[in-house]
Amino acid sequence: MAIQYGLQMGRLRNTAPVDLPMAGDVHGRVRCFNEKVTLAAQPTSDIIEVARLPKGARVLYGLLASTVSLGSATLAVGIAGTPAKYRAAATFTAVDTPTLFGPAANIGEPLANEEIVILTPAAAALPASGTLRVLIFYTLD
Repeated sequence: MAIQYGLQMGRLRNTAPVDLPMAGDVHGRVRCFNEKVTLAAQPTSDIIEVARLPKGARVLYGLLASTVSLGSATLAVGIAGTPAKYRAAATFTAVDTPTLFGPAANIGEPLANEEIVILTPAAAALPASGTLRVLIFYTLD
């Protein structure tokens, strides 16, 4: 049976001298941008800024949690110019159920520039009341 390695373990196990991975890849400190959005019938023409991530941050995943169903409204999570970078537009009807998001193509890689993360509602306005939490977990070391 052959032993196979992922990129970081290959650096640690198959090079002499050891090619140390970057701290953001191995043992980096996890940080969180924790945003609270008060739902107030935000229309589909609006965007909602929910995080500022520094250059070099490596997004690990995001989490959505809401006190109410967002009904038929869809919600994308991304940045200006790429509004679905972190989550494609989809309904979110899970009440009090923290839900992870983060497409494999956009997580774990260092950001080339600072990013302002936005929510883009579509299909219908957001509910008139309730609270939506958006947490973005990342490493910067």
